[in-house]
Parts: sequence; structure tokens; C-alpha cells
Amino acid sequence: MRALNVAALMMFAVACAKENGNQSATASSTPTSSSQSVDLTGAGATFPYPLYSKWFSDYANVTGVKINYQSIGSGGGIRQLSEETVDFGASDSPMSDEELAKAKGGPVLHIPTVLGADVITYNLPGVTTPLRFTPDAIAAIFMGRIKKWNDTRLASLNPGVALPNQDILVVHRSDGSGTTYIFTDYLTTAVPAWKTAVGKGKEVKWPVGLGAKGNEGVAGQVKQTPGALGYVELAYAKQNNLPVAAIRNKSGQFVVASVAAVTAAAAGAAKALPPDTDYRISIVDAPGADSYPISSFTWILAYQKQKDAVKGKKLVDFLNWALTDGEKQAGPLDYAPLPAEMASTVRDRLKTIDLTGTK
Repeated sequence: MRALNVAALMMFAVACAKENGNQSATASSTPTSSSQSVDLTGAGATFPYPLYSKWFSDYANVTGVKINYQSIGSGGGIRQLSEETVDFGASDSPMSDEELAKAKGGPVLHIPTVLGADVITYNLPGVTTPLRFTPDAIAAIFMGRIKKWNDTRLASLNPGVALPNQDILVVHRSDGSGTTYIFTDYLTTAVPAWKTAVGKGKEVKWPVGLGAKGNEGVAGQVKQTPGALGYVELAYAKQNNLPVAAIRNKSGQFVVASVAAVTAAAAGAAKALPPDTDYRISIVDAPGADSYPISSFTWILAYQKQKDAVKGKKLVDFLNWALTDGEKQAGPLDYAPLPAEMASTVRDRLKTIDLTGTK
């Protein structure tokens, strides 16, 4: 009977998550414009979609250029760019050398746009104090080794918090996801046991848990299911009024994700970048007392040689706008803008895109 109740609850949660996703103006997979009179098409990451949606809308208002973007996950964005079915892709997971070699349009540029954070969010009615987790505790939960909320390993990290004797329902992504890549990149870096047992990737073989599509799907499952815990991009937790945990960073400090904490994680990496880098870099588990440990760049993926000169110029013009005026919109939506020096270097890289075209 208990199994039937749980199954019924899951079906209800999925339906609610879908409804929430459809109703959200900033975190849905709905295209940003109609298929009519579209100037550019893109597809990929859900991680930056709340910001990209605003960018595309504002840019259309300013320039009249319409950009249709499908928020389908980083894996889908990489596939569609590689098959040349979109003008640009978007991903929070850098393309591997193998994926780059398979891209039909030739060399691909990784163009960082902003920084964001994966957060641990949960649904524990009655618990109002933000919970604290270590990387080892997070890994143990997602490996099924911590099964109850009142496990002594969690209780010791949260003294004074009345954790319930309740099962933890783990929620993870079911689709190829840059958010998953960031999360598993972090655990692989910070927890040796995770590296050998699960590893990192846009998709991994999860030891336990329930899958949901997109950041909006995971957030919806957690919001509708008492006892649930999952990982989402920070903006999705805030949109759904979900609590966000403090994570112990490499310096031993418990830090809650914020624009300032993500900026702190990126600071050292940005200074150390050589001018000719391809920007496929990880900043998870960064040093520094103020650094949030599950931080990452997110990238627009574009071909070095644009086959359509007109579309190519429109894409480059948009990216230049995004890296100047667009960066100013990042903070209010809980993303961190690129460090100014880095944004300038990336704009210089845009000048190398070949716009001569082949048509």
C-alpha cells in the first residue's frame, strides 16, 4: 500500500511540475518568440534560461532582431549545434574534444556569457533554518548512503535543527544537462568516492533517485514533494520560493550561493586565463573563504566560420550586446556577470569569427 501511495505522489508531482513549468514566464521551455520572422535560432541549457529569455526579449525591443531559443538542456543544445539545425547552442558543460571533432560546421567557439550556481534545495515543512551540507554528505545522499533526514551525519552538521525521521527523496535530472555536469564535476573534484563510483558528465548513472526534465522539472518535483531534495540553478530555487542550503567550501566555510559568492569563485580563474584560451574551464571547489563551491560559467556555442554571413553578423552583434549591456542584467536575476577584464577579452575573441559566409 505504501508503494502505491508513493507512486501516486510521484505522478501528482510530475503533473504539478509540468504545470508550474508551463506557467513560469522565466523558466519554461517555451520558445522566446514565434517561429515567424525569426532572425536567429538557438537551443540548449536551461541553467541560464531565465536570463537568456530576458536578453532575447530586450534585444528584440532594442534592435528588432528576434531570437527563438529552445530551453532543452545542454546535451540537446550541443547535438543541435553539431547537426547545424540551429544558429547557436548553449551549454553549461563544455564540449569534449570528441564532441568538437563531430561538429559538422567546423571549429566551435565557447563564449562565456555569465556565471551561475547549482544549489541544493529541499522540501522539509517545519524546518525554517537553512540547512548545512558538506560535499561528503551531498555525495552520500545522492549515492543512497544517507537515506533519512535525521541521519547522524546530517544532524551533526545542523545542531539545533529538528530533522524529521523521514526518507530523503532524491531528485535529479533525467535529460542531458549542463546543470548535472556542474554538479557532478563538483562532486568528482571534492569527493574521491564519487569520482570512482559515479563520475561526471551531462548524464550519469544515478545510484538512487527520481529523474525530472529540466531545472524547472526538478524544482517542481521538490516543491510538490515533502522530504524531497534536488539540485537546480539558483534562479529556479528562488522563483519557486525553495530553501537553499549552505555548502562547506574548500576553505572550510559554509557559504550560501549568491552573486557575490559566485563572483568570488571566478575571480582567481579569470585572472589566470591566457588570452588564447578556449574558455573550457571549471571553477568548482574554488579556493577562498567567500567562494561558493558549485559555481560555473555558462557558454554560448558558435561556429568559428559562419556559413551565412547575414546571420553570422546578427549573432556576433547580439553577443557583443550581451557582453556589454546584457551583463548589467545578470545580478538582478541571480547570475554573476563576467569580470570586466574577461568580458573585454571575450569580445576581442568575437572579432575572430569569420563572417565571409559560404552562401
